[in-house]
Amino acid sequence: MPSLPDTALLAPVSLAPAMFDPGPLTAIVLRHAPQGVDESLRLARQLGETIPAVVPNLLDQWEALATLAAHDVGVARIVEPHLDALSMLRDARVKTHEGDAVTALTWGVFAAEGGDEPLTAIESSGTATLSGVKPWCSLASRLDAALVTAHVDGDDRRSLFAARLGPRVEIDDEVWVARGLAEIPSGPVRFTGVAAVRVGEPGWYLDRTEFWWGGVGVAACWFGGAIGIARALHAAAAAAPNPHLLAHLGAIDEVLQAARRALAEAAEITVLANADPRLTAKRVRATVARACDEVIDRAHRALGPAPLALDGAHAKRVADLQLYVRQHHAERDQASLGAALAEEPAPW
Repeated sequence: MPSLPDTALLAPVSLAPAMFDPGPLTAIVLRHAPQGVDESLRLARQLGETIPAVVPNLLDQWEALATLAAHDVGVARIVEPHLDALSMLRDARVKTHEGDAVTALTWGVFAAEGGDEPLTAIESSGTATLSGVKPWCSLASRLDAALVTAHVDGDDRRSLFAARLGPRVEIDDEVWVARGLAEIPSGPVRFTGVAAVRVGEPGWYLDRTEFWWGGVGVAACWFGGAIGIARALHAAAAAAPNPHLLAHLGAIDEVLQAARRALAEAAEITVLANADPRLTAKRVRATVARACDEVIDRAHRALGPAPLALDGAHAKRVADLQLYVRQHHAERDQASLGAALAEEPAPW
């Protein structure tokens, strides 16, 4: 199978039923083909500076992320948390403790929990210090700052803090042995008395509406990665339209269109007043994750081992997406959706 030209992967990914005029963020993405971490972080800063300060266009943002992921899943994985962090800082109207312009920094979001030394915060006179270990800190050794969740004595709710990733931060990238997203190590980080600024009230990180829309932004990245894989199958079927390839291509289109409609519907809901995003986000993420799994499986069966062994871009895309989409926790997240549904009258 011939390699798919990289330029084809820079075609925009639209959530509309037909092709569209790209929004401002997607237009920026289409002018760049970032390679590697440094270029991706530069693009993340540029996109962050372009997002409107008051009412960001989440449809454009999700289409930009999907377009990036179709080009390189790893690039989207770098850009997405930066934009999510800026959204939180903007919503909370927070500046960093050193007075830096937040858009001049590169940001991560470290909110995973676990381990024997959970991150804790000690607050005094409007300032905070962080100590403990935070697991799953993606790209910590290359970022300027991060939003991190931490426990505060006397409150069972997690609080969110902004901190610079400088002195008193010990990063362990050596534990990261993944073949997917290999350029984005996500090891543990030890904080030792690191100065930080509170972002929002206790529990604000999980309670805000935008938490759920951030989860849909991740699903948009998954969707873009699946599009990139599907384009490889489309190129093969167009070159040799045998029934085997065409059957897999048709089946892939079915699930991708379902995922696209789910994302497009979510984009419409974001602008509705008093919309409850919880069920929407859970449904969208489940729909997109299932589509990704089927696209990967059918691409394997349709194309065989050759592109996985001989086409570096395709092999990387598959490995990256297989790891990234596992942020959807399969039956555990389905159970969470079921629990949310059971709290209300049947929706169908």
